[in-house]
Amino acid sequence: MNEAQQEFERWQNRAPELADTMNAISSEEEFEDCFGTSLVFGTGGLRGKMGPGSGRMNRYTIAQATQGFANYLLRKEELPTVVIARDTRNSAYEFSKTAAEVLCAAGVRVWWFENPHPTPMLSFAVRFFEASAGIVITASHNPKEYNGYKVYNSVGGQITDLAAGNILAEIHSIDLFDGWHTADLDGAVRKGLLTVLPDGNDCDKRYYELVRQSVIRKDLSALHGNELSILYTPLYGSGNIPVRQVLQLAGFPNVAVVEEQTLPDGNFPGLVRPNPEEFGAFAMAIKQARDLEADLVFATDPDSDRIGVLSVGDGGEYSVLTGNQTGCLLLEYMIQSYEEKGTLPENAAAVKTIVTTDLAKKICDEHQVALFDVLTGFKYIGEKIGEWEKSGKYSFLFGFEESYGCLTHTFARDKDAVAAAVMIAQMALWHKIQGRTLRQALEAQWAKYGCSQERLVTVPLSTVKQQECMNALRKDWATAFAGEKPVLLEDYLSGEKRSLSSGTVTQIAPPRSNVLKFTFEDGAWLVLRPSGTEMLIKLYIHAMRLDEAATAARVDALLSIGNSIVGA
Repeated sequence: MNEAQQEFERWQNRAPELADTMNAISSEEEFEDCFGTSLVFGTGGLRGKMGPGSGRMNRYTIAQATQGFANYLLRKEELPTVVIARDTRNSAYEFSKTAAEVLCAAGVRVWWFENPHPTPMLSFAVRFFEASAGIVITASHNPKEYNGYKVYNSVGGQITDLAAGNILAEIHSIDLFDGWHTADLDGAVRKGLLTVLPDGNDCDKRYYELVRQSVIRKDLSALHGNELSILYTPLYGSGNIPVRQVLQLAGFPNVAVVEEQTLPDGNFPGLVRPNPEEFGAFAMAIKQARDLEADLVFATDPDSDRIGVLSVGDGGEYSVLTGNQTGCLLLEYMIQSYEEKGTLPENAAAVKTIVTTDLAKKICDEHQVALFDVLTGFKYIGEKIGEWEKSGKYSFLFGFEESYGCLTHTFARDKDAVAAAVMIAQMALWHKIQGRTLRQALEAQWAKYGCSQERLVTVPLSTVKQQECMNALRKDWATAFAGEKPVLLEDYLSGEKRSLSSGTVTQIAPPRSNVLKFTFEDGAWLVLRPSGTEMLIKLYIHAMRLDEAATAARVDALLSIGNSIVGA
């Protein structure tokens, strides 16, 4: 009997309530994935398909992780406190309740958002309650079969590698079935260990007010806010109430919703994935937007940290603004707005990830604003905010990444689609008064700085093949580019930035990550990044030319090279 079969029998004995789902497993591959593997806890916490076994998200893997997290916190402080939130996914309520039960049993005080709340509001709540940590149950934009468990530190940012390693060590010391206990939540409330937070609590109100205050041109929205027509779909997620609430408070009353996608539904009917990065997520909204003649269409993912935007164009058709495009428009709008008001700090700084468009650098250079690159992951942007708050060296202005996430303020430390909706609406209104749509504003930006295009491609690849590919590139990059030679190699694992013409090597500041970035003579680049949670490798491509056609051709050429490298 192999280990997977032994584990299966243990689950049959210890989790009989899951018997039906265990017996429904139909393939050897699925069986091995459920019982022959374990979910890996990293800086993004846990993420995986829901189901039975140590390789799936279920009550037992949630309880084990939570007990490990509790032990980690109790080693650091005597009376730790944790805020728990969740999105609208199937089993999210049960998983968040399990986390609360385990934490309370361990003597950890808990604030629990019983109803769905966006991830950025969880980040804010950790800061509002001055809690030790936070937990949010979400699998972001993954398909309905998935769920996840993300952990936040005391400043409201996702945990970093050191903390994840220490928590993982605690989790490994805990038996999946016998290593944890649960508390009765009614009893925990009476003991003062648990506070259940209803909608509209003081924390929610304070967050909404801070978002309202973040509006730069308050007089503009006060006078003209009703002139902007917005259609919003929460894609069945947690953004429904908060996004509509903050838009109303900020002076944008003309907001319609896609009713069919408004109420929480973890099955996400009609969607392959509830992902605003995919044009298909807007299919239901587009017809309604045409009927309404809406200026903008917003979509947020289930935990409302990412926002997708469509802008009306010529003939009433709607075009996508990518995460890079929305980010660059917001960056310049915010800088210009503060400049006009005379409130742009002399030490203003923006932050983007290394796979985010270089157009941001041209914008920042034009306005003499510092720009910093960090590794992929919004936790690194949050770290910059904390670093600058302590040193006073820079004042954070804006942070964004290509994957439709941005942060327009500092009162949360993760990407925030709720606050972004307000800033995008304000920006769109300002451009509308100038006689431009956001699409036209983007084209004007390209005319000024150059047309920037990016592409992200994910290629299925086993963990072994991913590593073989990265190792081969490190050993022999010169023959990998079909006659085209890169001029710069940045290896974020070794921490070396190497000029491939002169051989000069400089050091890249930590942290380290298994990422390779190749830059070519024309400034275009190709990044290879193995996924930390899935069996795939990601290719990020960027190019900039004077017009769209030339830029697209350059991106296509780099994509062909990238596909060749990974064998796609």
